[in-house]
Amino acid sequence: MKIHVAHSPDSDDAFMFYALNHNKIDTKGYRFTDVLSDIETLNREALKGTYEVSAISIHAFPEVSDKYALLSSGASMGDNYGPMVTAKEKFDPKDLKNKRIAVPGTLTSAFLALKLYEPNFDYVVVPFDQIIDAVKNGEVDAGLLIHEGQLTYQDEGLELIIDLGKWWYEKTQGLPLPLGGNVIRKDLGMKVMEEVSSILKESIKYSLSHREEALHYALQFARDMSREKADKFIGMYVNDLTVDYGERGKRAIEVFLKEAYDQGLIKKLLDIIFV
Repeated sequence: MKIHVAHSPDSDDAFMFYALNHNKIDTKGYRFTDVLSDIETLNREALKGTYEVSAISIHAFPEVSDKYALLSSGASMGDNYGPMVTAKEKFDPKDLKNKRIAVPGTLTSAFLALKLYEPNFDYVVVPFDQIIDAVKNGEVDAGLLIHEGQLTYQDEGLELIIDLGKWWYEKTQGLPLPLGGNVIRKDLGMKVMEEVSSILKESIKYSLSHREEALHYALQFARDMSREKADKFIGMYVNDLTVDYGERGKRAIEVFLKEAYDQGLIKKLLDIIFV
């Protein structure tokens, strides 16, 4: 059976699925095929149920929960760090409401986190890997950075305005900010869902226990980051919470979506069941 696994072209996702793509683990007769696309495109494709397995933003999950279930592994969580708003010159985060901000997509969790922090701001959607240039070129007042930009913005001469993961951690007294998760299509049936879930979890565990070889593979997706920075970035977003959400990770999602619902930023609240 062929299973498409759609994910971002990032070093952390590449690291996560290294074992899957290099036959390092038993795939139990399933054939896995990578599909690489930016997270906002993946969110939009998930609305249509395009791929059997996909990375999506937690923000988007309520909108696709009729078609997909959330896997218990594959989480990207910002544990006292996360998406960052940066600008060419420092200003008070309270002034964000008066700024034009480049964002990587309106279904991203980074966008939802920024809306929770400051509901009123002007924004323009820009591909995530072009946001730093948009800020540097003066096309926008500030940029909401996800992925590697969180570690490279200083090299580009930008200033940090607010780290939304740090803000969330302090606001919730120690919860990580839930950013991305892996989902699986419900029409596959419970047996297939559970088997695929088990295989994907094994892939993540393999990479964590064979870090050097998985890191070597992931570097080709690191967009000119040094090995040290790529290793740090992967460590931020592939860790114990990625292997399994655990109670803390699950609680983080509940609080994040409840807060968004209470503020009218998402339309429905649901009981999340993990495969």
